[in-house]
Amino acid sequence: MTTTSEDPIAGRLRRQLEKLYGTAAEDCLQEIIALVERFRQQNHQVPKPHDWDERDVVLITYADQVRATGPKHAKISAPLPAPSPQPPAPNSQPPSPSPLSTLENFLRQEHWDRLLSTVHLLPFFPYSSDDGFSVIDYLAVDPQVGNWDDIEQLRRHFRLMFDLVLNHISRQSDWFQAYLAGQEPYRRFFIEVDPNTDLSEVVRPRSLPLLTPVQTPAGTRHVWTTFSSDQVDLDYRRPQVLVAMLEILLAYVAHGAQIVRLDAVAFLWKEIGTNCLHLPSTHEVVKLMRDLLEWVAPGVWLLTETNVPHQENVRYFGQGNEARIVYQFSLPPLLLDAFVHHDATALTDWLAHLEPPPPDTTFLNFTASHDGIGVRPLEGLVPAQRIDSLVKAVQLRGGLVSTRRQANGTDVPYELNIAYVDALAPEHPIDDEKLGAGEAKRDSAAQVALHARRFLATQAVMLAMRGIPAVYFHSLVGSRNDTAGAAASGQPRRINRQKFSIDQLQAQIGRPGSLAQTIYRGYRHLLEVRRQTAAFHPEGRQQAVDPGNPALAAFLRQSPDSSQTVLVTVNVSDREQKLDLAALNASSFQRDLIAGQPIAAESGILRLLPGQAVWLE
Repeated sequence: MTTTSEDPIAGRLRRQLEKLYGTAAEDCLQEIIALVERFRQQNHQVPKPHDWDERDVVLITYADQVRATGPKHAKISAPLPAPSPQPPAPNSQPPSPSPLSTLENFLRQEHWDRLLSTVHLLPFFPYSSDDGFSVIDYLAVDPQVGNWDDIEQLRRHFRLMFDLVLNHISRQSDWFQAYLAGQEPYRRFFIEVDPNTDLSEVVRPRSLPLLTPVQTPAGTRHVWTTFSSDQVDLDYRRPQVLVAMLEILLAYVAHGAQIVRLDAVAFLWKEIGTNCLHLPSTHEVVKLMRDLLEWVAPGVWLLTETNVPHQENVRYFGQGNEARIVYQFSLPPLLLDAFVHHDATALTDWLAHLEPPPPDTTFLNFTASHDGIGVRPLEGLVPAQRIDSLVKAVQLRGGLVSTRRQANGTDVPYELNIAYVDALAPEHPIDDEKLGAGEAKRDSAAQVALHARRFLATQAVMLAMRGIPAVYFHSLVGSRNDTAGAAASGQPRRINRQKFSIDQLQAQIGRPGSLAQTIYRGYRHLLEVRRQTAAFHPEGRQQAVDPGNPALAAFLRQSPDSSQTVLVTVNVSDREQKLDLAALNASSFQRDLIAGQPIAAESGILRLLPGQAVWLE
C-alpha cells in the first residue's frame, strides 16, 4: 500500500508538525512518510493488536540481570539459525550463554512464562553510564548482554517492552562526537546555552549543573544536560532530531516491541523562560508518536515515564490521544507511607479521588523499578512533615536519598533509593543475640513471616488495582539492599540494581525458610490467583471503600461483565485490626481468594493480622 500525505493520519501529523515547526512542517512530513513507506516495504512482523486482561503482567528487568556461571547453563531451546558457524576448536569449552539467553532460560525453567505476559527489558544498548540510560547506539544490542537473535528468542515466549531513551544521548555516541567535530546535521542536534542565561525556572530532577562545557571547532560551548554531564539533551526544536528518533521508534517496533516506554519524556522540549517541563510541544510529540504507531503498528502501545505529581502525570493520557499507558507514580510512595505510619488515610483518599483513565488507555501499576521511590508524586497528597518522616524511615532501613535542585538553589529529596522489600521491614526487628537458640529460631521465623506478609500485602494491593501490574525482578525474588554495590559505585540508585550469577540467584530463592524464598513463593501464588480473577481485568470497575479505620485501606473491583466482585482490604498497621463487613454491607464476601478458603468472620467481623491483605470474593 502506497503511503501518501492524503491519508487521514498524515493529515493529523501535518497539523501536529505545523504546531511544532511552522513552515518546515511539510518537508518534515514528507520525511516521515518516506520512513513509513520504507517500513512497510520491509514487511516486518509487527506485534499484533492485543486486548489486555487480568492475565497481563509485566516483568521489569535488566537484560543482564542473570548471568550464566558456566557452560552447563545452556538454553532450553535451540538458538535461531546462524549463518555458517565455524566449528569449535578441538578440546575447546563451549561459550557460556549470553545474559539474555540465561534470563530467558531462568524464566522458562521456573515457569514464569505461564504467569508473566510481558518482559520490559531495560536499555540493552551499548551505553556509557546510568546502567543503560546513557545510550551510545540506539540500534545495537550491547554484546555484553547478547544480540538481536536473543531478543527474538525471548519474543517467542513473552511480549516485549523497550525503552526509547529519547531525551538525551551519551557523550560517547557518534551523534555527539559528530557535533563536537562540527559535522552536519549533528551540529544542530544539541542545545547550546550561554552560561549567563537565567535558567532558574527550569525544573530539575538532579542536584547537578544543568549546563556542561564542551570544546567544539567554534570554541567552548555549554550544552544542556538535564540528568548528568554524560547524558546530553537532544534539541527537538530541530525537525531532523524528531525524524531521527521516529526512525528508531519504528526500528524497535520492527524488533518486536509491543510497548515502547518514553523515558524522561516530560523534559523533552526546552524553551528558555519556561520551566521546560510538560511543555505543549512535548505533548504534541507524544500525540505524533501515537498517531505514527496507529498508522503502521496499531498493536504497539506508548507508555510515558513522568515521575511527577499525580495531576501532572495523568495529563499524558491527553484526551485519550497520547499515551496508551501511564505509570501510576503515586502508588509506590503512598503504599510505603501507609505502612511506615500505620495510617492508610492518604492512600484511601487518593483511591477515592482516582479518576478512571480515558477509554482504550490504562495505568501501569507498580511499587518498585530500577529507579527509586519518587518523592514528587506525594506532593499535594501528604503534608511535608510526613514526607520528612518517610525519608527518615527509609534511611533507618538502610536506604539512601537522591536530591534535586530547586530554583532557589536548595536541594530537596527527589527519590528514595532502597529495595522495596527492605522499605517494608518491620519497625522493631528481633535481636537474635539476646535470645536463646530455640527462641531465636522461632522468633526469627516469625520476623520473616511478618516482613514477607507486609511486603506481599503491598504487592497484593498493586496487583488488584485497575490497570496492568508491573513487577520488578528484585521484588519477585525478594532482594534486599545492595549496600555494597551502591557504595562501590558511588551511585545511590545501585542499591536496587544488583545483578546475579544464576548460582547466586538460585541460592537466594532456594534457601528454606528465608525471606527471599518466602516472598518468591508468595508472589507466585498471588500471580496465579490474579490471572484467574476476572474482577482484576484492567478495565474493570474500581471503587474506594471507607473501612472506618485508618489502619485499613479497602476498595472494590468488579469484572467488566459484572460477573465477579472482589473486596480488597489491607491492614497497614503492626497490630491486628478488625474489619466490620456488616457495616460495609459486605457480609456476602465470604471467601478469601489469596487463602483459597472461606474466611473466619465472627458476627461479621474479620480479623486481619499485622500487614495482611485479603481478596474477598
